Amino acid sequence: MINLSEAYVDSLAHNSAAMKNGKDLFKKKSFTKLCKTEDGKLLFGECKGSGKEPYRCSVDWMTEGQPVFRCSCPSRQFPCKHLLGLMYAYAAETPFETAPIPEDIMGKREKVEKREQKKSEATSKEKPTKRKTSKSALLKKIGAQLEGIAIFEKLLHQIVQSGLGSLDKQMLKMIEDQAKQLGNYYIPGIQTAMRNLIVLLRSDEEQETIYAKASAYLSTLHTLLKKSRGYLQQKLDNPEQAPELDSTIEEWIGHAWQLAELRECGRVQSDRDLMQLSFNSYADEARGEYVDESFWADVESGTVYTTRTYRPFRAAKFIKEEDSYFAIVNAKELMIYPGELNCRIRWEGAVPRPVTEQDFQAVKSKALSSVTEAVKIVKNQIKNPLSDKRPVLLLAYDQLMHSSNGPVLLDGQGKELQLSDLESVEQSTAHMLPMLHQDVLRQQAAVVRFEHDMDNNRLHAQLLSIVTDQGIIRLLY
Repeated sequence: MINLSEAYVDSLAHNSAAMKNGKDLFKKKSFTKLCKTEDGKLLFGECKGSGKEPYRCSVDWMTEGQPVFRCSCPSRQFPCKHLLGLMYAYAAETPFETAPIPEDIMGKREKVEKREQKKSEATSKEKPTKRKTSKSALLKKIGAQLEGIAIFEKLLHQIVQSGLGSLDKQMLKMIEDQAKQLGNYYIPGIQTAMRNLIVLLRSDEEQETIYAKASAYLSTLHTLLKKSRGYLQQKLDNPEQAPELDSTIEEWIGHAWQLAELRECGRVQSDRDLMQLSFNSYADEARGEYVDESFWADVESGTVYTTRTYRPFRAAKFIKEEDSYFAIVNAKELMIYPGELNCRIRWEGAVPRPVTEQDFQAVKSKALSSVTEAVKIVKNQIKNPLSDKRPVLLLAYDQLMHSSNGPVLLDGQGKELQLSDLESVEQSTAHMLPMLHQDVLRQQAAVVRFEHDMDNNRLHAQLLSIVTDQGIIRLLY
């Protein structure tokens, strides 16, 4: 029997419009037929549409954690509003008639079973590995990447030699056109890094602020130039060299990791429970994409991971928009991308389950207990120019209080962490602290995002969420 909650169905919707449309169908009683199989693994029904014939829709949990959506409507979104409405009806405990599996769905199930059986027989003979690339093709690609990096170097030298103050609109346009060439050399990550600089130089901030940020970012790009060239040269000399797993150099260059690669590198864990700590969505102008970013805690270990879904501006309406998630994700196979703090993850075969107080207590108990330790961890990461400069930690506190300088987090040893709003987060949370109940201000755990202020050479920290024994209070979602 499948347990469906409204929050879980919300998470399947592509966007808020699809959510609303699905709920409206259910509320307006547009379904003329609602059925389920005896084992509860198949929901199917009929919904009134614009034509004479109703739309026939079904949600099939033949494989746990991987629902199959089917609908006779012409929508390109899956799940469409009819499928969402069907699931909302079930989540609301609307009566569903128990009925046998329809013949057409039975036939589709049989085809899937045969296909999976063939795949299983093939993989049982030989362990699945990543798609192999011939040595000559690999060397050719690395050679092209090194050529692209040479162009990248010329662009950087051109900017530095000209001076930031001389970069007018015409020159920026010329640099942007040259940066487009980097897309032909298999280094999309470096191309995006270059676009980030161009976006910064075109921003509406004061010139002194722009120049300070651009100077710091040029240092990062210079490090990227040296490290990527050295890394690729090593691969050119030794094509069999294993990829770096403790850094994001491959991602900086623009490598798209295959799941089979992650498996071969041992970056896979089985049967992990994940709790979402915070969610945010923002526009990345350099990539030309919306980014849906979540931070998740492994319930057992307390490790904080991140997920990012990218939606190109031009195709955003066709791609599922992520959202805050309130259930526990049981990931049957958790893929962990190379990196340091907050490694990026994705999962295969996820099954939701209701969150319990034991889950909240488990996550809270794994929080760091010392501000000093947290600051040390962050400083060790951000001293590497290519590391994420905005890591997120779970930090226990004895008290949240207000000082003359603003809100402060106080740990059990009396050490203070000043809280404020980060420029990069865009949304304020500091102003919400006076609204919190007194019980939340003592002996809880905070989800905190750090950022280094280069002008003042100090760390800033923004409160994203609070984990208590009974739940999560999200200040950013």
